[in-house]
Amino acid sequence: MSSRAAIRYAKAVLDQANDAQLGNVVFGDMKSVAATIENSKELRTVLSSPVIKGEDKKQALHKIFEGNSDVTKGLIDILTNNNRINLLAGVAQSYVTLYNEAQGVKVAEVTTAVPISSELETKVLAKVKEMTGSDSVTLNNIIDEAIIGGFILRVGDLQYNASIANQLDSIKREFTKSL
Repeated sequence: MSSRAAIRYAKAVLDQANDAQLGNVVFGDMKSVAATIENSKELRTVLSSPVIKGEDKKQALHKIFEGNSDVTKGLIDILTNNNRINLLAGVAQSYVTLYNEAQGVKVAEVTTAVPISSELETKVLAKVKEMTGSDSVTLNNIIDEAIIGGFILRVGDLQYNASIANQLDSIKREFTKSL
């Protein structure tokens, strides 16, 4: 979950990108930034370290994301100058969410015990369409072995739980009621 400050920065970047007609380019940048930070423990440590100077963080980020747009590089500069560079991942995630909302794209989070198959993906997309009425959907697959099997689908504040763990819990509740 992103902080309110990260959301405010993301809104400002979205406005700036839309004004420059670079919304889609910056969307790609932000997905890349979010994924890079999420997948690199070392980078997260550097960004949150009070020992490393802001200027050093800025230079490192400019090297890492040198192929990105000027809007993205400007965001890195502003966050560094305001001593808020630790918000970069949250800003990137918030931007992706805001951009998807503006484009009418629904983001569905699918939790499965194993990586999602193409057959299950088709079923999930059909369920999302039924739940939301939207044809434009992006799926994020989260692996959680605790659900045993099936899937849990979340779209915004809607949830559909078709997991084996949920069904077992239901059976357990029925048994305890009848005792």
